[in-house]
Amino acid sequence: MNDLNTQLKLIKKGAVELISEKELVKKLQENRPLRVKFGVDPTTADIHLGHTVALTKLRQCQKLGHKVVFLIGDFTAQIGDPSGRSETRKPLTAEEVAKNAETCLQQVYKILDKDPAKLEVVYNSHWLGKMGIEEIIGLASHYTVARMLERDDFQKRYKEGTPISILEFLYPLMQGYDSVQIDADVELGGSDQKFNLLVGRDLMRDYGKKSAQVVLTMPLLEGLDGVRKMSKSYNNYIGITEPTKEVFGKIMSLSDELMYRYYELLTNEEVAEVKKQHPMEAKKKLGEILVARFYDEAQAKQARTEFENVFKEGKLPEDIETITFTQDSLPAIDILFESGLAASKREAKRLFEQGAIKLDGEKVFDPKALIDLTKEHILQSGARQFRRIRNT
Repeated sequence: MNDLNTQLKLIKKGAVELISEKELVKKLQENRPLRVKFGVDPTTADIHLGHTVALTKLRQCQKLGHKVVFLIGDFTAQIGDPSGRSETRKPLTAEEVAKNAETCLQQVYKILDKDPAKLEVVYNSHWLGKMGIEEIIGLASHYTVARMLERDDFQKRYKEGTPISILEFLYPLMQGYDSVQIDADVELGGSDQKFNLLVGRDLMRDYGKKSAQVVLTMPLLEGLDGVRKMSKSYNNYIGITEPTKEVFGKIMSLSDELMYRYYELLTNEEVAEVKKQHPMEAKKKLGEILVARFYDEAQAKQARTEFENVFKEGKLPEDIETITFTQDSLPAIDILFESGLAASKREAKRLFEQGAIKLDGEKVFDPKALIDLTKEHILQSGARQFRRIRNT
């Protein structure tokens, strides 16, 4: 085990809140592997960089000699976590949850060490699915409605007259009961999970555990726009299974300040040292680090080389997708949309207005401009996306 100060510094790095440091120090002084709980409800299958903030912290805990207890909320996913929601979440079927869980785990293994001494995967259906009505009533008796309404999202919905189901009140209790079952020393979660994590502390005390879990909350990672949290809904995400050149290219599009934020939350690098480098070099290094994490070092170096070839030397990518059309000519906006370079005609129009569209290296500003498809062209959107277009 590493010395206490080293452990404490790394565990706290980038965290929003630690409740409480005194309790964590006491646990670390026992000089044993701590059980670090992290729960995921497999409501979706794919993972983006925003999800990996917590996973990176878990990997750091593994390197410090602790054991990650990765909890798959296959039971609670059928309820739906109400955190940050303005309405009741639609429940998933058991089949949907099982499929998502399998895909999620395969992606998680790209980051966490699968050594059984460092990782334990558990499913909360193993105990929640077996609870009888008496046990559920007993669990519900540990919290009052007033305590539940202390949650910001519940409080807001209550004041607005937006319905809150009793089922949603049960969710934080079930998440907390998971901690009782696995005897967690630490529970890690996003800052929006603070209430649920604190419920786990309360329940561990109520159920007679020797010591309650320490709560460690992590920030929500800003997306590519640098404003809103990373989310597929906002189309500002970097998926960890995206092609290597896409991951690398999106990293290169970050602002300098956001790039340093990603360094702090997603790597072990010291930001003060990173800032001594030229920002462009620092971004390339970050791109290599993240691509290597999700793929391997060879593919990371290849992604960097291709980026440099395309954007420094003006060369084209080697694997440009070809899109064919039956017409001899079409308006540029239709081609952009049909080739998948814009999610909608509205977005396509915006890209033209911004000067983000090039045809054979020349900018195109008029979305109504007719493109001759009897000849092959290279259509480019932004810095990273290319299509080879022609008719059939």
